[in-house]
Amino acid sequence: MLVLSYHQGSTALAELGIPNARIISWKYALALELTDPGFDASVLCDFRARLIAGGAEQRLFEQMLCLFTEQGLVKGKGRPRTDATHVLAAIQVLNRLECIVETLRQALNRVATSDPAWLQAWVPADWYPRYEHRINEYRLPRAKADRYALAETWGADGRELLTRLYAPDADPTLREVPAVQTLRAVWLQQFYAVPSDAPMRWRVATDLPPAPQLICTPYDVDARYSKKRETAWVGYKVHLTETCDDNRPNLITDVTTTPATTADSTMPITIQQQLEARGLAPAEHLVDAGYVCADNLVASQQAEIDLIGPTPPEPGWRAKAKEGFAGSCFVLDWDAEVATCPRGETSATWRAGKDHDGRPSVAIRFDKATCAGCPDRTPCLGTVQGPRSLLVHERAPYEALYAARQRQRTDAFKEVYADRAGIEGSLSQGVRVSDMRHSRSIGYLKTRLMNFLVAAALNFLRVAAWLAETPQACTRISAFARLAPVAT
Repeated sequence: MLVLSYHQGSTALAELGIPNARIISWKYALALELTDPGFDASVLCDFRARLIAGGAEQRLFEQMLCLFTEQGLVKGKGRPRTDATHVLAAIQVLNRLECIVETLRQALNRVATSDPAWLQAWVPADWYPRYEHRINEYRLPRAKADRYALAETWGADGRELLTRLYAPDADPTLREVPAVQTLRAVWLQQFYAVPSDAPMRWRVATDLPPAPQLICTPYDVDARYSKKRETAWVGYKVHLTETCDDNRPNLITDVTTTPATTADSTMPITIQQQLEARGLAPAEHLVDAGYVCADNLVASQQAEIDLIGPTPPEPGWRAKAKEGFAGSCFVLDWDAEVATCPRGETSATWRAGKDHDGRPSVAIRFDKATCAGCPDRTPCLGTVQGPRSLLVHERAPYEALYAARQRQRTDAFKEVYADRAGIEGSLSQGVRVSDMRHSRSIGYLKTRLMNFLVAAALNFLRVAAWLAETPQACTRISAFARLAPVAT
């Protein structure tokens, strides 16, 4: 076989008049002839579409995991770790006004493509200059009243378009155009429902739908706005789960892509079930504080999985201030349905019910006369009048959360949990190698496909490094930090 350097191969192919001369390295890796014409990059969008249509976006990732399992590089009943990072959608972020007008512009353009004669027959002349070009923030008025008036003008135009599209004599196929469906959804979210002969009213910000439902842009209706501490973004999240067992490479065993608004606390059970379906159910599952809650601890225990991570802090001002008697200071006898306070007094009532979120709970209340004469009334009740009361989870979640809080104070927990820190390196590698925090395509399904391909590529690199006995790199230290004096 003729082996050429990258530069020599590119030059030789160029001299032969072969297109895509710079893919010599790929031809060599795929054992193709040097004169193979290859393919044009524009067909990748069709390739992605076929993968998604066939539900095969994770086939490569799954097949590689099966091969790694056969080779003993990954196994079940291990100790995986999970963490998530944000993924920016492949869009320009729009404000509310821009979202409205761009949604209407997109619908007009799609209808104009589908049935230009129908649209041209009735559309007002002043719509052409109004929706001919994209509206940017610098072209919008600054005064609040002017912005509201402009939004309501666009709202009236959008209502006119929807009214004609849903008229009995209109072509019903136009209503099924995705851009028209998006227009209808955005108008329901952004405007109040008013009679057809009344002026449109733009919703105030406090009356908008919650973030998981709110469409941020017509160009990617799956993308959602979210914020975590100082980081705000429009897009998605990706949760990576990787092995961290000794004497084996750290391989990614699960990739779960969600909307940006999906809470981390909803994911552990889903991830564990996906691992179990692959025959990789863990014995221990290392996660950060965002994934731990009472319900997840119970569900993991039922699946014979030890969910290990920092528990949420105990609620209430007493626990936060570390003063007085927090709820954990009370001893609960679940069989007798009696709570005992730190002073030895027992509760007067014990009632099962639901909390404000609708979850099963227990409401406990002490006797008013007993609390009134208690010498520890102030640290227990503060300035609250009346007897002390508690609202706690039902038995299984309460005991699981209480045990987890006690365990996380031990040295054994800290030693085991130290292994979770390695997942940060995987997220960093994904960002450095493949820019994982930026979606390359529009939409949830294509972003999910990208994340599976990134994970497959990272696993390939890690197995190759493992077979080559390449040691894992240490945490990088900046040049400036290396100058710091060593403490004596």
